[in-house]
Amino acid sequence: MIDVDAVTVRFKTAAGAVDAVRNASFHVAQGEVFGLVGESGSGKSTILRALSGLTPIAQGTMRIAQHEQAARKRDVQMVFQDPYGSLHPRFTVDQTLREPLRISGIDRHEERIVNALREVGLNASFRFRYPHQLSGGQRQRVAIARALIVEPRVLLLDEPTSALDVSVQAEILNVLKRLHQERNLTMILVSHNLAVVGFLCSRVAIMRNGEIVEELDIGRVRAQQVESEYSRSLLLATGGYRRKAVEVIGVDASL
Repeated sequence: MIDVDAVTVRFKTAAGAVDAVRNASFHVAQGEVFGLVGESGSGKSTILRALSGLTPIAQGTMRIAQHEQAARKRDVQMVFQDPYGSLHPRFTVDQTLREPLRISGIDRHEERIVNALREVGLNASFRFRYPHQLSGGQRQRVAIARALIVEPRVLLLDEPTSALDVSVQAEILNVLKRLHQERNLTMILVSHNLAVVGFLCSRVAIMRNGEIVEELDIGRVRAQQVESEYSRSLLLATGGYRRKAVEVIGVDASL
């Protein structure tokens, strides 16, 4: 579903050009959840922004469902880290969900809006509330509903739980896991938290300074069977990995 081949993302600065991502390559199968982890500034979110079309690439190719980047449009949607910052403060929930339908030329707005809210665990009474009238977890549910209402094939998740309280993180992760199973969505999850990545992802790429250091399945992460010293130090810095980090009714102490 996703094919990233030798991609470089370059930004111009006052001191000259800086490669935020260098020669990154990975592939994600249809219906797979793939994780990108690493320290701040390693290029994780930049890759997501490039995949979504928000940031141009300098070299390499990105394909989704065998189409070039410009041909994707509504097939790829993104959920951002800050649920308050990603929602228009003067739009009601109804307006927020109606706008992508209008832009994409999709009909049956009323039905789709109610169904989208139901899918993320919100009832129709939330339609005419503003972002400031919602909790952090409710805002993120609306952001997820907005991404899914146009029926994308790929969902990009940029630290979707890091701005939320720990108890709310579990709720959002369970919503994402259920939606992935019901819709057979292909997902890429960016996170600092290896427990969060392990709950959703089957494979993970570890990034450092714009480069992919190592790619491995989640079983090797659990067993701490990594090859690079950086990956090993990252695991040690996060206190190792505990498999059952999030449960349906709560959160494990490892979060």
